[in-house]
Amino acid sequence: MDHKNGFSDSNEISNNSSTCCIVAATDSETLASSESLNTPDIAALQLLSRNLESLFKSTDSDSFYSDAKIALSSGLEVPVHRCILSARSSVFKTVFSGLQERGAKFELKELARDYEIGYDSLVAILGYLYTGRVTPLLKGVCVCVDDDCPHMACRPVVDFIAEVLYAAFTFQISELIALYQRHLLDVIDKVAIDDILVILYIANICGNACARLLAKCIETIVKSDVDIVTLEKALPHHIVKQVIDSRLGLGLDKPENIGFPDKHVKRIHRALDSDDVELVRMLLKEGHSNLDEAYALHYAVAYCDAKTTTELLDLGLADVNSRNSRGYTVLHVAAMRKEPKIIVSLLTKGARPSDLTLDGEKALQISKRLTRASDYFKSTEEGKDSPKERLCIEILEQAERRDPLHGEASLSLAMAGDDLRMKLLYLENRVGLAKLLFPMEAKVVMDIAQVDGTSEFTLASINSNKLNGAQRTTVDLNDAPFRIQEEHLNRLKALSRTVELGKRFFPRCSEVLNKIMDADDLSELACGGNDTPEDRLVKRQRYMELQDLLSKAFHEDREEFDRSAISSSSSSTKSTRVSKPNGKLTGTGGRGG
Repeated sequence: MDHKNGFSDSNEISNNSSTCCIVAATDSETLASSESLNTPDIAALQLLSRNLESLFKSTDSDSFYSDAKIALSSGLEVPVHRCILSARSSVFKTVFSGLQERGAKFELKELARDYEIGYDSLVAILGYLYTGRVTPLLKGVCVCVDDDCPHMACRPVVDFIAEVLYAAFTFQISELIALYQRHLLDVIDKVAIDDILVILYIANICGNACARLLAKCIETIVKSDVDIVTLEKALPHHIVKQVIDSRLGLGLDKPENIGFPDKHVKRIHRALDSDDVELVRMLLKEGHSNLDEAYALHYAVAYCDAKTTTELLDLGLADVNSRNSRGYTVLHVAAMRKEPKIIVSLLTKGARPSDLTLDGEKALQISKRLTRASDYFKSTEEGKDSPKERLCIEILEQAERRDPLHGEASLSLAMAGDDLRMKLLYLENRVGLAKLLFPMEAKVVMDIAQVDGTSEFTLASINSNKLNGAQRTTVDLNDAPFRIQEEHLNRLKALSRTVELGKRFFPRCSEVLNKIMDADDLSELACGGNDTPEDRLVKRQRYMELQDLLSKAFHEDREEFDRSAISSSSSSTKSTRVSKPNGKLTGTGGRGG
């Protein structure tokens, strides 16, 4: 961006300083003059910029006559002023010309069809249109959770810059396109190979406007070890073909040398895409390949749903710690996927959290460098879902700190009927309470233990139907005589597994649950039909006390995790980082620069 007049000394985007991109209406010789920076015109522009900034950031937008709203797919709405945006962008002028009513709402997805623009990126674009200044990179949005990361080119930075670049292209703001393209070009050598795929995807959408960035990304990917399957999943066909042709032109003249899977492996992958694990089993019987040779578990973890991955694991035919052609274990790929159910499934099957990538990273570090600090530290109330990214990190932290607790909550199935009934009542109550207070954490362990796949029972000591939202079934544990049936044993096994996983990955909360379940007044939480308003108030107060106990335990877990990470991160990072023979870091090992 030539001939830009700035309020600061630097035009670079950074985490610490802002950049001005106002184009003064004068010739280049005047702009080159240092005296022009102190003219009354510049002071007036600065005042105007500040005034418009206060207008845009005002929480009481109605008092400033906002006359339109931009709605995001997340459900958030941003109030704006049509006259300002129409004057600054021809795209907005066209959009708002069709909105006649005051306060009309425009759906952003109708304009941005190729890539989702989030709230933070939209605000960055609108802030520039209102003020003429590029704001600093948002600290929580452009910082990952890894304290050892310099945050120059980790995934949160790449995601934000790429998203704002696409937004600038969508709204045809040429100066911002040039600025953000230049920034990505400056840091691209520090970006992880897998993250370059994100930049390449956006650069391809922007076309000629980002021709230099597109060429640089393709050049980098051509020389990388990214396999064809990954490319085909991440990029459009013509870009994949261009990469393949370039690799062949460099002398990689055999398909197997550039990552082409054979026909049998493709059939296994297609079966997984269709969630047909039984077809996978049949293909394996043909004997042309096995799950490890096809990297089938890596593929399922990366691209299939959690249920399909679990079913594939249950076949018991794959090495859960095998590495693919790029040196990633299945757990490394799961950390990139950021799906807590899959991570727990792998850990319970024996995946080793201590295994390193070729660049010396554990699954935990991969997960941290992919997670935005704003998502990780997002406050959540009890009874509300926790962020998946935070759960992934906490599960991996717990896996590194503790050995698997096999059989911690396992129960003997050879017991009398009355004992079995009491065990089932206890486990139903415990799991129901955990599901009520911590739904995301409970869902993770319940899905792995396949609790949802077994029949629900009614409870006596606590009104579990109200807790779980479950319908009363024909099986009642309080009916006499009580007879041991297969469904009871299946239910007992599933609930026991749920409690075992909870103790393993959320230990302190589990200890508090133990105390709650042992409390004499637990049964009093159930609301009876004859309860008075005073009774219900007392029970509500006791319920809130239990919530506070669990919340305190949860935060104690979090603080202990943090202390452990601080004490070990420095030494472990220095001792485990390994580089390839050529001295370059590739793959996830390049995250964060």
